[in-house]
Amino acid sequence: MAQKEQATANRNYKDTVFRMLFSDRQNLLSLYNAVSGSHYDDPEMLEIVTLENAIYMGMKNDLAFIIGTDLFLYEHQSTYNPNMPLRDLFYISSEYQKLVDHKSLYSSTLLKIPAPQFIVFYNGTEKKKDHWLNHLSESFENLSGEPKLELEVLTININEGLNKELMEQCQTLREYAQYVHCVRKYAKELDLNEAVKLAVDECIRNDILSEFLRANKSEVISMSIFEY
Repeated sequence: MAQKEQATANRNYKDTVFRMLFSDRQNLLSLYNAVSGSHYDDPEMLEIVTLENAIYMGMKNDLAFIIGTDLFLYEHQSTYNPNMPLRDLFYISSEYQKLVDHKSLYSSTLLKIPAPQFIVFYNGTEKKKDHWLNHLSESFENLSGEPKLELEVLTININEGLNKELMEQCQTLREYAQYVHCVRKYAKELDLNEAVKLAVDECIRNDILSEFLRANKSEVISMSIFEY
C-alpha cells in the first residue's frame, strides 16, 4: 500500500520543464524583467522563497521570490484552471507564515510584509487570449456586495505567436514556447514518446534552448511526456 501511495505522489508532484528552466536565477530574472518592464542585472537580488515542501491537495508551488518589497508567485499551467486564485491563497498564506515571527503578531507594532503579485504562465490549447484576470471572489457562493477577501491572478498566454513584445524581452521564454510548439507539431502525427524525442533533437539542432536541452535531455524528455 505504501509503495502504491508513493508512486501516486511521484506522479502528482513531478517537475515540469518550465519550472526546471526558470529555477535558474538568471532565467528567472530575465522573465521577471520582461513581465515587469524592469532592467535588473544581478540575479542575487532575487530571494528565492519557493515552497519546495509545501503540497496542498496534490498541488505544488512552482516559483516564488522576493525582489525589493514585493513577493511574486509564478505558476505554470498547461491546462486552464479557474481555481488558481484559491490555490494562490493557500500558497501566499504559507509564505507569510514563513516570513513572520508568530509571537510578534500579538505586539502593538504593525508588521510589514512584502506585497504579493500572482502570475500564471499558461500554454494550454483551450484559451486563445493574450492574457486575462481571475479573482478569488468568483469562487464565493451567494456573494452579496463587495468581497471582504480578494485575490487577483494575472494569466499570461505564452503559446508561440502570442504576447510578442513579452517574448522579445525574454529569449528563454520565447524559446520555451518554440519547444512546446515543436512537441505539439510532432504529437499530431506520432506517438508522444517519439514526438518529444524528435522535438528535443530538432530544437538542439536549431539552437532553441540547446544548452539546456543538451545538459538535461533525458530528464526533459521524461517530464515532457508526463506533461503532454
